[in-house]
Amino acid sequence: MQLEVMRKVDLPAVHKIETASNQFPWSLKNFQDSLEAGHQAWVFRDNEQIIAFALVQKVLDEAHLLNICVRPDRQGQGIGRRLLNGLIDKAVSQQSNLMVLEVRSSNRRAQALYLSMGFNEMSIRRGYYPAVQGREDAVLMGMMLFNDDENFFSSGNIPA
Repeated sequence: MQLEVMRKVDLPAVHKIETASNQFPWSLKNFQDSLEAGHQAWVFRDNEQIIAFALVQKVLDEAHLLNICVRPDRQGQGIGRRLLNGLIDKAVSQQSNLMVLEVRSSNRRAQALYLSMGFNEMSIRRGYYPAVQGREDAVLMGMMLFNDDENFFSSGNIPA
């Protein structure tokens, strides 16, 4: 399995994974707009087939994880953890000081993954996500990537 830069040609497969995985998926246009905006976009391939993807927006010294998703039939196999480790390594190599993300308050599985990798809850964003009835809160989570301007945390230092 390898992490590669997402290309326009990958968008139909990425969108298929997104719609199979989420009740309120990003549209194909959301992905196109993200690529055009210059956000960092990655796919994780296994035998030439895309099994996961992620998009990150770099703002100054912060890496904001916009979307991360693993194909439903490949979830629970450590792929999300491996992908997130790769994203953390890339953020560290680009000298990001902080990685942040929002996750649905109901998505306990994802929150457990992020906590196990060193993310901490920073705040709650009320009514952030659409829901079947109204809106759902988001948990804002973050992880410091650099400490004391010298010591940094990379996936090599994150508990497995």
